[in-house]
Amino acid sequence: MILDEKISFIKEEFKEYIKNIDIFSSKDKHYRTRAEFSIFHDENANYAMFDQNTKKKYIVNSFDIADEKICSIMPILLKHINKNQNLKNKLFGVEFLATKSDVSTTLLYHKDISKIKNELNSLSDELNLKIIARSKNKKLIFKDEILKQELNIFDKKIYYLFNNDCFIQPNTYINEQMIQWVINNIKNQNKKDLLELYCGYGNFTIALSFYFNKVLATEISKSNINFALKNCDLNNINNINFARLSSDELSKAIKKDREFNRLKHLNLDDFNFSHVLVDPPRAGLEKSVVEFIKNYENIIYISCNPHTLKQNLKELTKTHNVINFALFDQFVNTHHMECGVILNVK
Repeated sequence: MILDEKISFIKEEFKEYIKNIDIFSSKDKHYRTRAEFSIFHDENANYAMFDQNTKKKYIVNSFDIADEKICSIMPILLKHINKNQNLKNKLFGVEFLATKSDVSTTLLYHKDISKIKNELNSLSDELNLKIIARSKNKKLIFKDEILKQELNIFDKKIYYLFNNDCFIQPNTYINEQMIQWVINNIKNQNKKDLLELYCGYGNFTIALSFYFNKVLATEISKSNINFALKNCDLNNINNINFARLSSDELSKAIKKDREFNRLKHLNLDDFNFSHVLVDPPRAGLEKSVVEFIKNYENIIYISCNPHTLKQNLKELTKTHNVINFALFDQFVNTHHMECGVILNVK
């Protein structure tokens, strides 16, 4: 699905809500910072992908949509694995994650990886590569599993730490455009405090914190919260509070329906939220969360699924107007569409 087709689809699908759309295109090669492959075994191990509908197998000899560092290490890694029977045997998947300056590889095995620890360590040393090996109930790390990312947001550099377990925006250029688009849309609004749901490791949180008095960000993953705290330290930020709560739990806490020990360090009455930001999974927002965020004057909605976005907008537009809409072509020549919506109370 090319970008023009996506634009036509979005204009038709959301015609009752939007007049103009901001379009953000991506380069069509070396844009993807995460790549995952199955391993198909014949005489050698091969990178492979399978059609989800037909289950047809495709051997992957090159993958030029991936970050250049991933493209560079892919054949070298496979060559070394195929030279060592212990490394090759029962390997069923390989995952790559890259930033602007770093790359890591995760090897997935159907066997006890502790028995090949020495071979994995030698592989990491020979390739000077961060390697994570996983098998059932086991995880081994060679060199490190943490990557450092640097985003250029206007004239400011923002730094992040995360690992392969974190949800990341897989197109760094588009990620920078998304954050800048949000900032451009709120910079002239009356801003007090920001409430963010689904904050992850702080991708939006860190960048937006410079524009608000205080931020309360929630996330259910303890690992993501830990990275978010580290990212505050990296960027010398002290106006963000994080809480490990689901969106529904936070709603109950703010309405004083229930108390949570995880919020005992905070007084929610100290916050005066002018904006709420949501970046939900593909399933979109639950009805209770939609009703909850209607209470705030300004809503920033980042969506990875236009179908659930449309469902949520049917409810949100009963109390709010769509002020601006954006289409981010995060996955070029696929059906995937990332959207941004700015809403203001009627």
